[in-house]
Amino acid sequence: MKIAVLVSVGRHPVSAKARYSRNDAAALTMALAIAKDRGAALDVLHAGDPSEPALQEYLALGAARVEVLDVDGDAIAALAARLKGYDLVMTGTRAEGAYDSGMLPYRLADALGVALLGSAVDAAVQDAGVEVRQFMPKGLRRRVRASLPALVAVHPMANAAPRYAYARLREGTIAPVVTRAAADAESLQWTIRPAAAKPVRLAAAEKRSGHARMLSATTTESRGGSVVIEGSSVEKAQVILAYLREHQLVDY
Repeated sequence: MKIAVLVSVGRHPVSAKARYSRNDAAALTMALAIAKDRGAALDVLHAGDPSEPALQEYLALGAARVEVLDVDGDAIAALAARLKGYDLVMTGTRAEGAYDSGMLPYRLADALGVALLGSAVDAAVQDAGVEVRQFMPKGLRRRVRASLPALVAVHPMANAAPRYAYARLREGTIAPVVTRAAADAESLQWTIRPAAAKPVRLAAAEKRSGHARMLSATTTESRGGSVVIEGSSVEKAQVILAYLREHQLVDY
């Protein structure tokens, strides 16, 4: 039996520094337990920059070797080519970046043609296949079974406690691998660039009562304000600054 775990680079919620992903670390912990119980071979894969220092933390969490697929852009084609022949693929539900979509498990399962079991809080491999307990809203859980091969996406609240050992970090290795998988036609149409923060629109706080707001929804009334047409640019700027100070939109 062959098991693969997909790991990503996480982000600290306070400092925003790169670190291991807690969700992927839970998937690694669950995969290590399954591999030990079934006597299976376990491979840990990452698609991205081989020089990322945060990948070494997965060595401390139990990975003997992290294989890094050096890809630029969409990694689905490279991962699908590398994961052919594996019985079980485990990964986190989504990465920890600000704009990560969480679509990788779905797209990868579709590319591999295997069943996807999402939001897993625990998993066990039996002779008939893999069985997971899924996280559902309002504290509900349900058990789902699927035949192998399958892909399991682990929920952030999974029943797994990763254990960090610095000695394992020194013993493990990071192995870069050059990939030649061709990107699909859909990915070639995308343009990837850093996300830009959207400007925050300043709005004055509503001071009217609920009854007055309900009346204004059915009637047309003047909301006050002033229109400045005459005057220099300095005088117009002073009017705007006075409005912002009046509504406490600036603190200077």
